[in-house]
Amino acid sequence: MTMRDASRDQFRHFLSIPTRWMDNDIYGHVNNVVYYSYFDTAVNQFLIEAGVLDIHKGAVVGFVVDSGCAYFAPIAFPDVVHAGIRVAKLGTASVRYEIALYRNNDPLPAAAGHFVHVYVERASNRSVPIPEAVRAVLADLQSLV
Repeated sequence: MTMRDASRDQFRHFLSIPTRWMDNDIYGHVNNVVYYSYFDTAVNQFLIEAGVLDIHKGAVVGFVVDSGCAYFAPIAFPDVVHAGIRVAKLGTASVRYEIALYRNNDPLPAAAGHFVHVYVERASNRSVPIPEAVRAVLADLQSLV
């Protein structure tokens, strides 16, 4: 099964994100670069709400080192995006997220992609193991497929 066919029940967490007027491009749909902001927003909002990401003072943070997106159907203002996130791979110092973006109540994603966080010590920018509290939260997001 591909991400194109990913049903909503394959994701443990969702964030609803309203599109904005400015998200639309000249062609009348959400511009491709905005999809990456939806990915980033969904994952980081989840981590903040779980209490494992302090964006201002945290000693260890995740840097995006790889990302990609496939587009299947257009999204346009005033649609609401429902971003499903899951963990596809949990390594020692990195995690690969898979994100599916569902438009309104559509059963299949309008787009899907991934990004990889590598955990680093903020002061040195050197890779470190994923902190145990973060690892526990990420383990709960591991793929259902």
